[in-house]
Amino acid sequence: MNASLARAGELLRAGKPVLIYDADGREEEVDLFFAAEHATPDAVRALRSEAGGLVFLAVDPRIGSALELPFLQDLYAEAGEAHPVLRRLIPNDIKYDKRSSFSLTLNHRQTFTGITDNDRSLTITEFAKLGKRALAGHTSDLMDAFGKSFRAPGHVHLCVGADGLLHTRKGHTEIAVALARLSGVTPVIAGAEMLGEGKARGKAGALDWANRHNTVLLEGKAIEDAWMKLEVQVPASR
Repeated sequence: MNASLARAGELLRAGKPVLIYDADGREEEVDLFFAAEHATPDAVRALRSEAGGLVFLAVDPRIGSALELPFLQDLYAEAGEAHPVLRRLIPNDIKYDKRSSFSLTLNHRQTFTGITDNDRSLTITEFAKLGKRALAGHTSDLMDAFGKSFRAPGHVHLCVGADGLLHTRKGHTEIAVALARLSGVTPVIAGAEMLGEGKARGKAGALDWANRHNTVLLEGKAIEDAWMKLEVQVPASR
């Protein structure tokens, strides 16, 4: 693992942010990420004020499977007969991808409106705990625990990684989950797109932000290369 990836792992484990650029020819955006298990109210504030895009969680597909998290576009297709407007809204024309990773939106049941930094921090950190429990195989009452702790819709957007992760899709969701696995943190990552004046913040501006905040800007390809090497050594369960 190169020095930047090792440094990113240290930062995530310490509750600090890292930046990821996906790839030229894709979204061409930089996202700001924190490990969800360390997403304090200050971290949520940084996501909305320093990044500015949608606050979301990149979720390991194994957790998505354990919690039976549906993809929104599949729900739209299934509900289209009862609600024809949904058939008209299916995202089949995304210019940079074949499908969306968006799943449910959640609030923790102990939140009030769900939108404040404190509320979203609670939702994010508690979901990370549930995800860690799912990966540990403690699944006998997992769905009941999910329903007792969370309600939908809410103010935290879940994005579930594709089965096969970077073998299948190379979006920020899969890249962030792969980085989490490489870094030894629970593979639920809180993120938001870095925005500039009316458009996405470019790599130069994001690199400046990274340098000023003592963090790193990683290229998606570097994470993918490290992930593929790990997959050769220890194939991940899908």
